[in-house]
Amino acid sequence: MGFDIRLPIGGLFTIMGIMLTLYGLVSDTSIYQRSLGINVNLEWGLVTLVFGIIMVLLGRRSVAEDLGLHHSAGNDRSPHHD
Repeated sequence: MGFDIRLPIGGLFTIMGIMLTLYGLVSDTSIYQRSLGINVNLEWGLVTLVFGIIMVLLGRRSVAEDLGLHHSAGNDRSPHHD
């Protein structure tokens, strides 16, 4: 196949998730009073991180399957090729 867009998108979401999660861990808890004490940065950072990792894994799996199909296609001895 070609370039799988899930790899760069997953990478960007993973980086953003890491940054949000770290900020949520080290930020002052007083800034979360407006959001009823919910650490929004930490929670959405984890959600973004998980989404990014899933996208990267799916993209890598797709690329690996494509490479596997191309290698096995050259070694295939089908009855149609005489």
